[in-house]
Amino acid sequence: MRQNPQSGERLRPIDLARGHGLSTQAVRNYEEAGILPSAARTPHGYRTYTSVHAGALRAFLALVPGHGHQTATSIMRAVNQDAVEEAFRLIDESHARLLDDRRTLQAVENALRDLDPTTAPGPGGTFIGPLADQLGIRPATLRKWERAELVLPRRDPRTGYRVYDEKDVRDARLTHQLRRGGYLLEQIAPLIAHVRAAGGLEPLEAALRDWRARLSARGRAMLTGAAELEAYLRRRG
Repeated sequence: MRQNPQSGERLRPIDLARGHGLSTQAVRNYEEAGILPSAARTPHGYRTYTSVHAGALRAFLALVPGHGHQTATSIMRAVNQDAVEEAFRLIDESHARLLDDRRTLQAVENALRDLDPTTAPGPGGTFIGPLADQLGIRPATLRKWERAELVLPRRDPRTGYRVYDEKDVRDARLTHQLRRGGYLLEQIAPLIAHVRAAGGLEPLEAALRDWRARLSARGRAMLTGAAELEAYLRRRG
């Protein structure tokens, strides 16, 4: 592993830790994990770090908010092992995941916008045939969605027929819009679960605004992490 000894400055673990609110044990753990290059040792066995290690620590801490701890660790390990192309691949994959999350958010927002509020059932609910007709699908499709737990109709105790209440119709309409957008049932399931956890569409809209804000924050954090990583790569030489 390369380390550019361009600075004669020698830093103790506490010198690296203090500026980031870390413990000296955390610094040592980062070294052992490969996040920092290996430290030199004094004749008495004490670790000594340099500005290169300080740059590695800054890069790692800047990468974590955008890429997550595990990916940031893998990126730094790759860089410190001179596998820079592997580090770039990991960064590309992380950006691709962010793009997928943005596309999923957009699909949900589009589906919510396209929902037709006039199709709400009456007080007693609706049956599979009328609901399938409203959505322009076959009853078999609704039964398939039920097996995937995308809709959870109750059964009429007298007839055994499926009865779809307002929440079931909401979930069916949302599933229908997402299917039209090309989403698979297994991709839709966690989104429907999010609607149910939020307590409906109106609370979900606030959750979606928060989701968008968090995606934007991740994107900006990735820019900050990229700048610190580039500075570390230059320092390593």
